[in-house]
Amino acid sequence: MAGHGARGRSGGRPTLEEVAVRAGVGRGTVSRVINGSPRVSDATRAAVEAAVAELGYVPNTAARALAANRTDAIALVVPEPETRFFAEPYFSDMLKGVGSALSDTEMQLLLIFAGSDRERRRLAQYLAAHRVDGVLLVSVHADDPLPDLLAQLEIPAVISGPRSAAESLASVDSDNYGGARSAVEHLLSRGRRSIAHITGRLDVYGAQRRVDGYREALRDAGHAPDERLIEAGDFSEEGGHRAMVELLRRRPDVDAVFAGSDVTAAGARQALREAGRRIPDDVALVGYDDSAIARHMDPPLTSVRQPIEEMGRAMIDLLLAEIADRRPAASRGLERHQVVLATELVERASS
Repeated sequence: MAGHGARGRSGGRPTLEEVAVRAGVGRGTVSRVINGSPRVSDATRAAVEAAVAELGYVPNTAARALAANRTDAIALVVPEPETRFFAEPYFSDMLKGVGSALSDTEMQLLLIFAGSDRERRRLAQYLAAHRVDGVLLVSVHADDPLPDLLAQLEIPAVISGPRSAAESLASVDSDNYGGARSAVEHLLSRGRRSIAHITGRLDVYGAQRRVDGYREALRDAGHAPDERLIEAGDFSEEGGHRAMVELLRRRPDVDAVFAGSDVTAAGARQALREAGRRIPDDVALVGYDDSAIARHMDPPLTSVRQPIEEMGRAMIDLLLAEIADRRPAASRGLERHQVVLATELVERASS
């Protein structure tokens, strides 16, 4: 009998029907046991579980998902070029958090880039075919049509940071406003007075909130913000270098810089060194993210830590809850969960 265990009567993989025959019950009863239904007696459940063990039956998860109108797949959509994804630690840390949260589930994770018009058109067709149960959107810009498409298709979705204060989709973000305030307050406490800010992309709501925090921290300390000390960046190293060169041209007396990301700070540091400015003696420097870049810079970079991996895990928790709630969008109303996680200033030698 034991030799029969791993194969069904046809010599192939054991079937649900063969489990039912072995257990002496109907096919529907076996299905209820496998799916965890409480509408089965303990004796019947024990008989089915014994038959499953003896035959070595493995449930066909794809068929079960199809029957439940599910794919058991989640898409992590990045509306950016692949080069940016692999250049910035933010994305790899987010992916790490998402992956760890999914490790205890049967969900498969698909990584999809949508940085070009062609990729976006292809993604729209893919999503319209409902080939995933839900979507995580990372690095969303204010004018991005993807969130509205997901809402129109009634596909559960969570985004990493709202597009505006009136965001209707579920989102997870860090406290960008508070993080920026802590950076500026730290620089003020070090006696710095001409504090510049190299922003992130200003069509990203989180970058806008960091500018707000920068300005408010200065105002609260009795310093009127000088718009000549604010220069737009794009979260990249090249953007940080370009912005720092412009700031030095416009305000050569700058004695501190708050950069919108650690990668941006690396570009600013290079421009400062080219100009003969010492860090932190002449110009103090603070970044944002507290990525590996911050720890390995020379000097090590003071940075605002946002819990990116934790944000990824929180996004999965929200998305799985959205997927489980299959009511039509109209009956759910417009309210969505907006999760904001705390930031922390990590002081190092650059300031």
